[in-house]
Amino acid sequence: MTRFKAWISTAAALSVLFGALVSAQEDEKQLPPKGGTPKNFTLPEKDTFALPNGLRVTLVQIGSVPKATVRIVIRSGNLNEGDQTWLADLSGDFLLEGTASRNSEDIAREAAAMGGQVTVTVTEDRTTISGDALSDFVPQMAALLADVVRNPEFPASELERLKRDRLRQLSVARTRPQQMALAAFRKAMYGDHPYGRLLPDEDQLAGYTLDAARNFYSDNFGAQRTHVFVAGMFDATATRAALESAFDDWKRGPGILLNVPEPVEGKVVVDMIDRPGAVQSNVYLGLPTPDPSSEDWIPLQISNTLLGGFFSSRITRNIREDKGYTYSPRSAVSTRYRDAYWVQTAAVTTDVTGLAIQEILYEIDNLANNPPPIAELDGVKNYAAGVFVLQNSTRSGIINVLSYLDLHELPESYLTNYVSDVFALTPEQISETVSKYIREEDMTLVVVGDRGQVSEQVANWIGTAPE
Repeated sequence: MTRFKAWISTAAALSVLFGALVSAQEDEKQLPPKGGTPKNFTLPEKDTFALPNGLRVTLVQIGSVPKATVRIVIRSGNLNEGDQTWLADLSGDFLLEGTASRNSEDIAREAAAMGGQVTVTVTEDRTTISGDALSDFVPQMAALLADVVRNPEFPASELERLKRDRLRQLSVARTRPQQMALAAFRKAMYGDHPYGRLLPDEDQLAGYTLDAARNFYSDNFGAQRTHVFVAGMFDATATRAALESAFDDWKRGPGILLNVPEPVEGKVVVDMIDRPGAVQSNVYLGLPTPDPSSEDWIPLQISNTLLGGFFSSRITRNIREDKGYTYSPRSAVSTRYRDAYWVQTAAVTTDVTGLAIQEILYEIDNLANNPPPIAELDGVKNYAAGVFVLQNSTRSGIINVLSYLDLHELPESYLTNYVSDVFALTPEQISETVSKYIREEDMTLVVVGDRGQVSEQVANWIGTAPE
């Protein structure tokens, strides 16, 4: 019996020792390897030139897949509409409806035969016409897109169909609380400026004529507002020749419209949109910030990432992981030419709307007054730098970032120095940036939810009841 007890005792000791060794090995395995010295982004070799009419072209050889992306970027968008909201979108819809020599089916069929398709996107500042093509067909894709941009037919037979499509989109947007909140937030911040007009009136949209769409195009499209980007694997000589042939005699057209807004600042604006019985409140909370031309832009980006810009950010951990108030909160810095704002969005459970806002403000105040731990900031830096390099390493990504530089009039050093500039930031700089630019007293708050349950929660936060 004694021997048996001794054996048990020895076995138990060995078990404990073995468990400790396994645990130590597992802990050691779980430690990630130390990262190397961060490397700056290397801009691929590119060729930029201008035609006599003012149109600019940038050719970038990138990648190992035998394809390329051709993108025509025109500085014309919703900013150019004035008070005719979505007229730029309707005019853009017509670009795929045929040209003087091709109908819509021809455009789609030719693009597919080259290994791609043609898309048109209208945003606040720009309209983009894009197409991917196999390397052998890049000059032909460039010629096809040039025809789409230069020679839209605006067929009268398609006007009512296109307007019906837009009316359906408008109807859907007005039932989605996120869209309602964004539209109200923009209206509160920008007023009657085009940036504040996200959704048109139904009668206004239904009343747009063919002449209105045509006139918008003729008044806003031209060579000196246009930059053509080609990225991927392609014959640069043949592509350049195709672009010169396609665009050399295009009208110079108007200069770029500059209409920088003066967003509301210096007071808290509250807008409460009632959705009786809603189980969630959609919250938009933000304020104007410096735009990408500011020397504080990179510190602001990293501060935003740390606060709410990625899954492990402070606000996300607080109101999603710790308290369960919401599923997918997010903060971002939204930009346009010489304009930007920081905004935190979240769809939170109705009965904790006020508590969620308090926690968001707590995290902002905490970061403004307490520099983040170095380990936490290093993690955010690694994430931001890694995403930056990855996003800019594809055909579409390099065009996106070069177009971004073009819009915001930034030097190439913004790209090549971005990683080192990020890693040079200190915890003190982050706190100073938050304290300086993300100020509670200047924020605009929009809540879409059940007014009966939420109004008092919001009133307690601001000290006055919303209208």
